[in-house]
Amino acid sequence: MPSSQLPIGVILGPQGLKGQFKVKPFTAAPDSLSAYGPVSLDDGRQLHLQVTAVNAKGVAIVRADGVSSREAAEALRGRTLQIDRSCLPEPEDDELYHADLLGARVIDSDGAVMGRIIGLYDFGAGGIVEVQPPHGPSVMLPFGGDRVVDVDLAAGEVRMMVPEGLLESDDTG
Repeated sequence: MPSSQLPIGVILGPQGLKGQFKVKPFTAAPDSLSAYGPVSLDDGRQLHLQVTAVNAKGVAIVRADGVSSREAAEALRGRTLQIDRSCLPEPEDDELYHADLLGARVIDSDGAVMGRIIGLYDFGAGGIVEVQPPHGPSVMLPFGGDRVVDVDLAAGEVRMMVPEGLLESDDTG
């Protein structure tokens, strides 16, 4: 299930007139965006980043070789920054990369498939996983503590304690 490319941030738009731009980092430390070497854009281009500041909201202000005007920075808006997995440290035993969970099946305590993970978030009160059931709108569930029973990345499954009636099961997987 793991991909060779992991997203580490998304470009929000220009900052100033000289080509700097804002990046919403997906890394634990926003200033680490430049620590792993060149990053790839989702269109295949590579950039060498230099983080010049991190604002109070955790958004990194970044400079990149070859991006020297506001217009050039504006053209990057919405692009995802990716890094090859081999450039990142291996996660500890109790850690994982969120990207590895996207698309994983959510299995309840009875083994029934409840849906697939389509997003992971932290709004400040702990991890939240967004699950898309086979039918109907997606549902946000707490992701942590005793709610997560087991994560099997090789099988592409996350076994969770799902409140009864919140998601309808789909045994077709």
